[in-house]
Amino acid sequence: MSKKILIVDDEPNIVISLEFLMKKEGFAVAVANDGEEALAKAASFEPDLILLDVMMPKKSGFEVCEILRADPSKAGVLIVMLTAKGRDTEVAKGLAIGADAYITKPFSTKDLAARVKTMLGVG
Repeated sequence: MSKKILIVDDEPNIVISLEFLMKKEGFAVAVANDGEEALAKAASFEPDLILLDVMMPKKSGFEVCEILRADPSKAGVLIVMLTAKGRDTEVAKGLAIGADAYITKPFSTKDLAARVKTMLGVG
């Protein structure tokens, strides 16, 4: 069974490219466009890994990460923060609240795909 990835971003172009990339790599993909939708999809889709934007409507990626990390049933979900906010303080905050990795935009899709596969232990 293929691993499941939830892509959470409010930027349509990024969603389209990430969705294409992850499906091409053989992953099952779901998409959410804001923080509240991300939490709903995390519950129904049960992803193995979440690619999570920080700056989004309704709830920020930081808030989503904190809520997921407080839920014991989501303890095994890997969270990769994807954001244009690359200052050291933001990276530190993302990792401190439980993100497993922090990748700044713009990023190489090839590097991202390799990182995701490594984190999920596939390929």
